[in-house]
Amino acid sequence: MPDQKVRELLGTSVQDSSPTPARVSLFSTSTSSPGSWNADEDALRSSTFLDARYDGSDHAEALRDAVMDHFPPDVGEDLFVAVVRRASPFSALAYALGPDATLRLPGWFGEFLLDAGQVGAQLPATEETLALTGTPRRDAIERIHAWTSGLGDDPAHDAEDLLDGPLRVLRHAARTGQGAAGQVRWY
Repeated sequence: MPDQKVRELLGTSVQDSSPTPARVSLFSTSTSSPGSWNADEDALRSSTFLDARYDGSDHAEALRDAVMDHFPPDVGEDLFVAVVRRASPFSALAYALGPDATLRLPGWFGEFLLDAGQVGAQLPATEETLALTGTPRRDAIERIHAWTSGLGDDPAHDAEDLLDGPLRVLRHAARTGQGAAGQVRWY
């Protein structure tokens, strides 16, 4: 199929998807550590699935390094960084949003390299996905905390920044006519 037709079909499938219904938690409240969560077997399986999407090949790592050389030196409107010890921030975000919403995000499981035109094209779906308010936002924040404390060891992770940071960077790129990159790095 021609590239344009593939893009049209993918765009239509995303636009036609319905909001994600309420999901069952993969975590239970920790009794030994207030404010933390314990992961169940489904959470561990989900983590394994999401982690397996990571391309750690030499070629992929070299591309990440080359792109990272162009990142601004300080966190600001044009740079967002999320770090969670023992857990992937993108996986926490994907868990919080659910599969349908995660598929509306640009790129592949948290990684993308977009030119200015692609940023503009991806921004509306990303805004629809990440600009949560009210109950959906509260639920997403709770799910991020469950992931970052149930699979990681960061119960105080800034879940709001994990929702707002990527969108802030894409909006900045669109406003300034620049491209944007997203990376998942494991250290």
